[in-house]
Amino acid sequence: MDSMKGLKRTCYCGEVTEAGRTVTVGGFASRIRNKGGIIFIDLRDRTGLLQLVFDENTDTAVFEKAKSVRSEYVLMAQGNVRERESKNPDMKTGSVEVFVTDLRVLSKAQTTPFEIVDDLNTNEELRLKYRYLDLRRTPLMKNILTRHEIARITREYFYENGFIEIETPMMMKSTPEGARDYLVPSRVHPGSFYALPQSPQIYKQLLMISGYDRYIQLARCFRDEDLRADRQPEFTQIDLEMSFVEPEDIQGCVEGFIAKLFKEVLGKDIPLPLPRLTFADAMARYGSDKPDTRFGMEITNISCAVKDIDFVVFSEALSNGGSVRAINVKGGAAVYTRKEIDKLIEHAKGIGAKGLAYIRYADEPNCSFKKFLADGQLEAVMQATDCEKGDLVLICADKNKTVLSVLGALRLICGKRLGAIPEDKFNFLWITEMPFFEQDEETGEWVAAHHPFTMPMEECLDSLDSDPASVRAKAWDLVLNGTELSSGSMRITDPALQQRMFEALGMTDEEIQAKFGFLVDAYRYAAPPHGGMGIGLDRLAMIICGADSLRDVTAFPKVQNASELMSECPSPVDTASLEILGIKIKE
Repeated sequence: MDSMKGLKRTCYCGEVTEAGRTVTVGGFASRIRNKGGIIFIDLRDRTGLLQLVFDENTDTAVFEKAKSVRSEYVLMAQGNVRERESKNPDMKTGSVEVFVTDLRVLSKAQTTPFEIVDDLNTNEELRLKYRYLDLRRTPLMKNILTRHEIARITREYFYENGFIEIETPMMMKSTPEGARDYLVPSRVHPGSFYALPQSPQIYKQLLMISGYDRYIQLARCFRDEDLRADRQPEFTQIDLEMSFVEPEDIQGCVEGFIAKLFKEVLGKDIPLPLPRLTFADAMARYGSDKPDTRFGMEITNISCAVKDIDFVVFSEALSNGGSVRAINVKGGAAVYTRKEIDKLIEHAKGIGAKGLAYIRYADEPNCSFKKFLADGQLEAVMQATDCEKGDLVLICADKNKTVLSVLGALRLICGKRLGAIPEDKFNFLWITEMPFFEQDEETGEWVAAHHPFTMPMEECLDSLDSDPASVRAKAWDLVLNGTELSSGSMRITDPALQQRMFEALGMTDEEIQAKFGFLVDAYRYAAPPHGGMGIGLDRLAMIICGADSLRDVTAFPKVQNASELMSECPSPVDTASLEILGIKIKE
């Protein structure tokens, strides 16, 4: 193996774009083409590819060394930059090449388990097992570098706007935050545990009490919950808190950040202010509290249009306080055959619907409940749903919660099927006036929809005990293209109101003291009005990069069962280590 003594890298591969200078570059051998009397090696580093060339004018020893190079060898090369005879417009450095005068092979690679190329068909499990090799590929490297840019711009923006970056503990008291905690046993305090933070929520509120009126942190958070494409057990949150503000101040600050980020990373202008929808309106129009507004197909309440139809499905739903609603899949009749409509019906049943009625208007309107209609009633339903030739109308009748969630899901399925969702569009949306409580369907009890420090809207304070369903929170979500990026709220600063909220959630004085005693005590020493947000950096990166999964923007991600295939964690530890912690594994 060669030494790099005497050579010092002068630039990155992707920076070499002009002829007429001598450079020294280092990287991985990406592609080797030996034409006999001439050898080309594409050298790769994190900035791109650069073509190295060796020919009859190359020193014999250097040429022989070039012949020995194989894929993924680590090289350093020094040489003169010259114009390429055959230019490659697909490469940033495609108009130049380096005629190598000194070549060093710093490290040799054995044959890799898969080829390090952009378009790869290899099984994802294999790529995750050899993640350090997968990360060499340009698409993943581009994503990781974009994520770095997001982090850099985040810090710059919030620093410029008077925020202070403060780190909060990674080991903290276990407090209820909505998901299971990851617990860390204490050696010094046998039988006691730290928790990894689900968010820095309590600490950032304490920082407001301490007088640090604008806090920011790129915080690592941990939640022991089932994984999916947009969820990992550990994630990064752009965490912020502000004092002496109203919700509009926090939202305006975040809007400025979003505009700066998308302009600098993607060159996209995001119109401000961002649109707003109340939670109730979002559910009524889109059947989701995180609606994708890049396409229409909104939900229509057709209860009035069907109330006189002698169809038990409709009449039962209405008599039980529910509703009959529909979506019009414009142009859907040409795409959805009867067989495909049956699949939609089965899907609807799988997510809670008792069934699904429809009108498919191809040559003639074909209505699934036609035999129950009197004269003029089909026309009334078609008018209420704006049904024209070529359309498919899907109708659901049930309690409102079921109807909205089912049609919201079908709306997304049909939108994707018809290609109605533009991939290059970024639709941000604030969802405001979130419900303060949500009802447990099994027990019927009302539980907090947010953390217990969320401020209710003033006009709802009198309804806390008498009508919990009507209580709205000073809380909001930031949604992008159907993905929730962030949640935020104003916090309760009045100890008496906080006590009332704990009691409304069924907590005893002993529970309050055990779980939140230190925070309750802190508020007795006065606190400025404050609120904040936590923006999911991972999800933001996933959307900006056009990735399908958080795994594509995370350097070393976990898989579905929360394990990491490369290091094979989690893994057992020896009995001696467990004994020190006072832990015994139960078989």
